Amino acid sequence: MDQIKTGQFIAKLRKEKNLTQRQLAEKLSISDKTVSKWECGKGLPEVSLMIPLCEELGINVNELLSGERIPEKSYHEKAEENIMSLVREKEENKKKLIISSVVVCMGAFTMFVCGMIAGLVETLAAPVRIMLIVFGFLIVATGIAVACVLDRDSGTFECRSCGQRFVPTMKEYIFSTHGLTTRKLKCPNCGKVTNCKKRLTK
Repeated sequence: MDQIKTGQFIAKLRKEKNLTQRQLAEKLSISDKTVSKWECGKGLPEVSLMIPLCEELGINVNELLSGERIPEKSYHEKAEENIMSLVREKEENKKKLIISSVVVCMGAFTMFVCGMIAGLVETLAAPVRIMLIVFGFLIVATGIAVACVLDRDSGTFECRSCGQRFVPTMKEYIFSTHGLTTRKLKCPNCGKVTNCKKRLTK
């Protein structure tokens, strides 16, 4: 699914309706920053907003996801294509989460082995022990960094207050308190800080 194409399509239809980003946002009870984000191709409208947005723009959801008007004869083909695209996106994001977990586990195991060698092998010189411990820490730090990038980019976080889905900045992601499937983040739409739930689709 091409977010840039969909964003350009939203912008084109909005202009055809003689609406500003703010006017469209007010009709949908969201911020104009959210509309701007869609039109810049930085995200798709969340599921709960798709039908109201389509009603305002005079299109259907299939056309919104395709980023173009669809002739009647191609409608079913495009619908299947869009469904498969959503399924593929979800599967790819699942793989990213699995890889991030494996990377963290491998890093922790490597650090454990380095620590065990440094602590138990008495014949090792002090500088070698220090190098092993530092190497172990570097592997863990690299693993955590890679896992953070993969986890942040695999899907979105959903605000519990307004339902807006968004991708936080890396700084927000790293410094937020979190549970297994949630992170305490500030929603760019409503501005509230809530325990946002991880979602595998945009």
